[in-house]
Amino acid sequence: MNCGTYMQQHATAAIQQGKLTEEDIDKALKNLFAIRMRLGHFDGDPRSNSVYGGLGAADICTPEHRSLALEAAMDGIVLLKNDAGILPLDRTAVASTAVIGPNANDGLALIGNYFGPPCESTTPLNGILGYIKNVRFLAGCNSAACDVAATDQAAAVASSSDYVFLFMGLSQKQESEGRDRTSLLLPGEQQSLITAVADAAKRPVILVLLTGGPVDVTFAQTNPKIGAILWAGYPGQAGGLAIARVLFGDHNPGGRLPVTWYPEEFTKVPMTDMRMRADPATGYPGRSYRFYQGKTVYKFGYGLSYSSYSRQLVSGGKPAESYTNLLASLRTTTSEGDESYHIEEIGTDGCEQLKFPAVVEVQNHGPMDGKHSVLMYLRWPNAKGGRPTTQLIGFRSQHLKVGEKANIRFDISPCEHFSRVRKDGKKVIDRGSHYLMVDKDELEIRFEA
Repeated sequence: MNCGTYMQQHATAAIQQGKLTEEDIDKALKNLFAIRMRLGHFDGDPRSNSVYGGLGAADICTPEHRSLALEAAMDGIVLLKNDAGILPLDRTAVASTAVIGPNANDGLALIGNYFGPPCESTTPLNGILGYIKNVRFLAGCNSAACDVAATDQAAAVASSSDYVFLFMGLSQKQESEGRDRTSLLLPGEQQSLITAVADAAKRPVILVLLTGGPVDVTFAQTNPKIGAILWAGYPGQAGGLAIARVLFGDHNPGGRLPVTWYPEEFTKVPMTDMRMRADPATGYPGRSYRFYQGKTVYKFGYGLSYSSYSRQLVSGGKPAESYTNLLASLRTTTSEGDESYHIEEIGTDGCEQLKFPAVVEVQNHGPMDGKHSVLMYLRWPNAKGGRPTTQLIGFRSQHLKVGEKANIRFDISPCEHFSRVRKDGKKVIDRGSHYLMVDKDELEIRFEA
């Protein structure tokens, strides 16, 4: 169910027209209040709780919690480009650096839209100063909006420095609750500033993006004078230290993009049309990695590392006969001629019986230890009838030393992972082949009786 004023205005009419049932409302209320009960909202005055009632700021800003904030920030950083292995840098080989950009020394640029008071905040500039002392800083723009840019001054600073870091991106003035962007490009003069600095620098520059959503940085992706690109999101109070640790090799980046990065042309799609599935008849491209097949700047799940990893699906799937007794009487045929099995008819117990493990072998080929994320997708044989092309069904992270191998287990639930929702709202599993996919490695699972 929707929320806010829309529900208040239209829920009664929806019930009267039979579009919304009392059962739907009960289900929504159960979901809402079950979570609140788990959080203890009905356990009396929280201040009298013997476990949590006396907690204060000192309990939040403990060394353990600060360490966790740093770990989360480091793990979330995504390496988008690293031409010729320019990163990580050897601090002993860096004579001087230029740190340029409106987000380089702004603590608010780290914490996004929703946050509590940070215990402490380390900006990217301060993080780099922990490694290199000979640092020249220039904001380069009056703000992230970059209406006014000190392009000539920034180029001069870059030309006299050994290495150049650019900290660009967005702020709450471009994207926040109640504020949507109309462009996917970097705001104002940022792109021209970045290009001018890259042209003036002695060697390829390093671009760090602080944004919540995607930006079209095709110009930087294709420019050989921009050697590396990092996306840090809004990494929180320890973001500056986390970025510095990645830049200088004290942390091997392993983050993956949580969204598709569309090109600027995607802004032509009306924001009021939120259909996921593409409509070739009208030219509507669809949304998300599951349905959109158009041009991307970076794909969902993309992310590089300082190390090379291999991944292989080594096992998964029950023998086909194990499905037979359970599914024999449940097969139906849709009006489109597709044979499928209704999740409701399989039932909770049946869905439990269908579960099976899949195992992926992953190895770190070096040259650095690192945490590696393995993404497991499901691919349908065809994307007709509103089916997605692929769908993420699980991900696992594993820290591996150089040369180390590990087997990573995924628990596969066909009722959850193989199913799709038809246009009539029915959740079904298609009869026939389904493909577990890790990178280009696939494993066929036959689902039929």
